[in-house]
Order: sequence, then structure tokens, then C-alpha cells
Amino acid sequence: MIKRTSLNLDLDLVAQARDVLDTRTTTETIHRALGEVVRREELRKLAEWRPELTPEKLERMRQPRFPSFEWPS
Repeated sequence: MIKRTSLNLDLDLVAQARDVLDTRTTTETIHRALGEVVRREELRKLAEWRPELTPEKLERMRQPRFPSFEWPS
């Protein structure tokens, strides 16, 4: 669902976030930032459930276990 709205934004902060998130538009920047907030909260809740899992360990677990294989030509 999308809702059009008016916001009072700190444009310097939006520009900094745009640089950090590598986004092009204000809308994309806000969506990406909100998504990141939600993702971090989900990771925090998971860490409470499994305290030994740090964000770094979770990231390593998401990586492929084997290097990509290319068939010979």
C-alpha cells in the first residue's frame, strides 16, 4: 500500500542517508532506511531468541557455503 503524504525533512540528513544507502531519490532513501530499521529490529529479536547469534554470524550464515562453480566450456 502506498500513501502520498507531506513531510518536513532535514534535507542535509536525507542527503547523508542517500549517500550511505546509495539511493537516488528521497522516496527511495526513506523506503530503504525504513526497511533497514525493520531488518535491524528483526535481527535484534532473533538475537534475543538465540543470543549467540550476532549480526556478523548471521551474515556469514547467509553466504554460500561453496564457491560458485562454472562448467568448463
